[in-house]
Amino acid sequence: MEDNDIEQQEPFPVDRDGRRLRFTEDQPDGKRKIGCCEKFQLSVSKWMLPEDSRSKYLERANCCPPPIFIILISIAELAVFIYYAVWKPQKQWVTLDEGIWNSPLTYKPELRQEAWRFISYMFVHAGVEHIVGNLVMQLLLGIPLELVHKGFEVGMIYMAGVLAGSLASSIFDPLSALVGASGGVYALIGGYFMNAVVNFREMIPLIGIFRILAIVIFVGTDFGFAFYRRFVTHEDGLNVSFVAHFGGIAAGMTIGYVFFSAYNKKLLKDPRFWLCIVGYVIFVVFAVLFNIFLSPAP
Repeated sequence: MEDNDIEQQEPFPVDRDGRRLRFTEDQPDGKRKIGCCEKFQLSVSKWMLPEDSRSKYLERANCCPPPIFIILISIAELAVFIYYAVWKPQKQWVTLDEGIWNSPLTYKPELRQEAWRFISYMFVHAGVEHIVGNLVMQLLLGIPLELVHKGFEVGMIYMAGVLAGSLASSIFDPLSALVGASGGVYALIGGYFMNAVVNFREMIPLIGIFRILAIVIFVGTDFGFAFYRRFVTHEDGLNVSFVAHFGGIAAGMTIGYVFFSAYNKKLLKDPRFWLCIVGYVIFVVFAVLFNIFLSPAP
């Protein structure tokens, strides 16, 4: 009797390997109604991963823990921006001046011996369009990336871009100050862009074209603002460097690409990982030596 009852129960939907299916698209009859979280994860997998990696992601995907790193870093950057805008009231919020230039967080070439400035500059932004552009892009791109690759990897790439940005600026634009999280944002963009290009044939064509165009448009617009801040507007004789964008995107297209393309793989066994790590370390050592012995900055 018990055997009979068990046989009459509706079986779990499984694939040909005996694994339980989770999403409607995976089920032959398509009867199961999926929740909002599962729909979101399915969309994320289509935007972020090539076809051969999606099933593995969907098997273990969940919304817990949430993308903590990118949310916390965005809140911190917004809080610092509001602090300087309120603490040092400006004529307008579009361009903050004295408050941020006197900040202990801003990177200044003459104060580069205060090593924390090579990282802390990411918390300070030059105005509304600067902070809004960075926050929107890093949230739109960072949250899905962190859901797929988790906070540690996304955080490593973001911070690698921030440091690469300030070091590159200290070498190629050594007399300019530096503010903004563009180094970290561009590291995420660089890694994502490389994956979009390399895995284009394995992605849904329309999505692939759209995201490449979206990145190109954003990068072009943001570079326009960066050039404007560097060559047209500056306060108290301080130029704002845009070289961090190049440093960040270079870090993303190397280290970021390796991290984001190695989904569900062991990075320590990937020779590309070690090649990028060695290259990054060499760059950091060279930049440190340059700042100590060769920099024209005071």
